[in-house]
Amino acid sequence: MKAWEKSLEILQSGSPCYEENDNETIWEEEANGPEMAQDALTKMHWHSQVPGSRAHESICLAAVQATENKGFKVENGMELIEEGFRVYEEGDMVKLHKLAYEVFNACYRAKKDNESPYWKQHFYDCFEEYAEAVAFPEKVDVAIDETYYDRTYAGWLSQIIGGAYGTCIEGYTGDAIKERYGEVDRYIRKPNTYNDDITYEIALLLAYNEFGKETTAKNIADEWVARIPMGWSAEEWALNNLKLGILPPESGRFHNPFNEWIGAQMRGAICGQLFPGDLRAAAECAWKDASISHDWNGILGEVFNALMVSMAYYETDIRKIIKTCVNLIPADSEYGSVIRFALEQCKTHDDYYSAWKPCEEKYIKYNWIHAYPNACAEIVALWFGEGDFTKTITYCGGCGQDVDCNAAQIMTIIGTIYGRECIPEYWSRPFGDDLDTYVRGLKKMKISELTKLTADTAAKLK
Repeated sequence: MKAWEKSLEILQSGSPCYEENDNETIWEEEANGPEMAQDALTKMHWHSQVPGSRAHESICLAAVQATENKGFKVENGMELIEEGFRVYEEGDMVKLHKLAYEVFNACYRAKKDNESPYWKQHFYDCFEEYAEAVAFPEKVDVAIDETYYDRTYAGWLSQIIGGAYGTCIEGYTGDAIKERYGEVDRYIRKPNTYNDDITYEIALLLAYNEFGKETTAKNIADEWVARIPMGWSAEEWALNNLKLGILPPESGRFHNPFNEWIGAQMRGAICGQLFPGDLRAAAECAWKDASISHDWNGILGEVFNALMVSMAYYETDIRKIIKTCVNLIPADSEYGSVIRFALEQCKTHDDYYSAWKPCEEKYIKYNWIHAYPNACAEIVALWFGEGDFTKTITYCGGCGQDVDCNAAQIMTIIGTIYGRECIPEYWSRPFGDDLDTYVRGLKKMKISELTKLTADTAAKLK
């Protein structure tokens, strides 16, 4: 049957059903819901507070900031932002919608700033080009056995702990966190497992479990659309693109000012778990996933974390892991220069805070959700944490920025290397084996079930 035939069948099967039609009520019922939802989202784009930490964020302002970080000039960008902030306070939704539209389109139509140092880097457009620029170490055979299961369970548990630890302090500077709470070597509030990071990792895991080595970026994107009800920044823009039929890698490139933010970097760990000891395969997995919502340096952020987790299955020297994986990100990329700068600070300073402050200052123009300052925070915390669980997570919090994303990724490395024995009971006790998510169809899970799915999928990929 053709589409027109089915449409005609539906038309011809219909029969007028209202003799006394309360048309006004029907229109109000149909229109009010979408209007309220759109108003709420637009208000959130102008002003929102992070659920766990209540840190303030404006996606409209951040869009201008992110576009300019990428070497463009946004015409009248700040004039639009200032007007939008004023209109937000006045509560004029008609003007607020229009101004949001004008901001995002000003970013889309921004003109290239040829004087920006951003354009002096090399851009890696596909995995093959990236892979040719680096020398991956020889693959290490990691058995998918009981030891792998135990270490992967510890990795997942550590990631969940890191996310729960960081959600209540993300979006602030390290100095502000220290002034309010002192050294954060504990949970600030009762922890829970809700986090957007793990949502996307589960989607990737499901795709690889179904399609194995033939998994494509589109297969992962299909799981996004089916299972993830909402996104933020790069992921929100990518989900909108996907639902319009714009597929990877264009879904991450088209009209997406946030595609070098942390959204890909925050989900690299699963790629290392699926390809333990095989850094090239882990990097390729990360590239596919990142291309759904990110581009260029944003993709390299996910690759970097995937490399470190993959290597953690056979290397116990954390500083060696950092140095090796830094060298697997091309030095002529901007992301490569960022992580090399962070590594140099670690080598030339005696404590994490002294190493962090030059990074914070150098990347001060970047939003706290951007990949760059957070990549620095990861390296600094890992380097000076020296494998100690509490010390590493504490230093991560001491750097501030997007703490939950950073802690989740680097604590996966710690858990993978040292196993469950390295996790103090204080950190793991609140969760038991339970994992709550907002993934459609998987809102109530067990960490053991997630670990088994990871192990089964990794076995298929071998």
